[in-house]
Amino acid sequence: MTLATKVEKRDIKFAHRTITQIWRETPAPGNPYLATECLCHGYDILALAAKRSFADTLFLLFLGELPSPDQAKLLETLAITLINPGPRHPATRAAMNAGVGKTDPAHILPIGLSILGGEQLGGKEVEAAIRFLRKKSTTPVNELLTELSGNQKPPEGDYHIAPGFGSRFGGIDPMPQKIIDLLLTNKACGKALRWGNDFAAALHPQNMGWLAPGVAAAVFCDLGFLPQAGAGMYQLLAAPGILAHGLELANKPISAMPFLDEDHYVIEPEARKK
Repeated sequence: MTLATKVEKRDIKFAHRTITQIWRETPAPGNPYLATECLCHGYDILALAAKRSFADTLFLLFLGELPSPDQAKLLETLAITLINPGPRHPATRAAMNAGVGKTDPAHILPIGLSILGGEQLGGKEVEAAIRFLRKKSTTPVNELLTELSGNQKPPEGDYHIAPGFGSRFGGIDPMPQKIIDLLLTNKACGKALRWGNDFAAALHPQNMGWLAPGVAAAVFCDLGFLPQAGAGMYQLLAAPGILAHGLELANKPISAMPFLDEDHYVIEPEARKK
């Protein structure tokens, strides 16, 4: 005889309807599932479309208020400079391989973004870099370098001494520094960008500097975005380039992408034994 297990109900009271402070819709007469008006933090979306920029509305959506002209320009500048991670980025390569492999075009962008969400040059690194900047930007740079000098550096490959800072392809990536130089001309740049630039300069003798996720993190930090928004915002801003590269190869033969020849296809001796 099997004794029945007593089942207890969870003492949880769920919401009766979806609640959001971000969005408000006015229901259409006769069909409450359709909207005649949409408000984003109190602003009519059609009025925003007529009078404000995409950067203004993006800022409003996440932070609940419209940006100042300098804040909007800072976000727009970042968006333009991050619009394409480039064909050497693993996320772009994934999209290109998906395109040339005849993947459904609707799936090319999600494939690329899944890679861009990673901890290495991806969205997770942006989130970690925001937390790093928020925590360390009051620490003197030389003191922090001494603190980080005890970290174990890998014997080969690139090294990220801190989230958003390190080497790429064995050296200092010049483009993030050029982007930073442009961003620093904006009056809305704050402590994260300035301190991060001092930290990057101190890393140059070690052949390291800014990385793209660090640049994004510094801007998000100075504009007031929470770390949790960092990963998704980075994916959002880089999505156009990833999609464009994937679609560029969608109608080309598979031979349009490089493939390792036999001379460069190496199997380690340990693997041969298995």
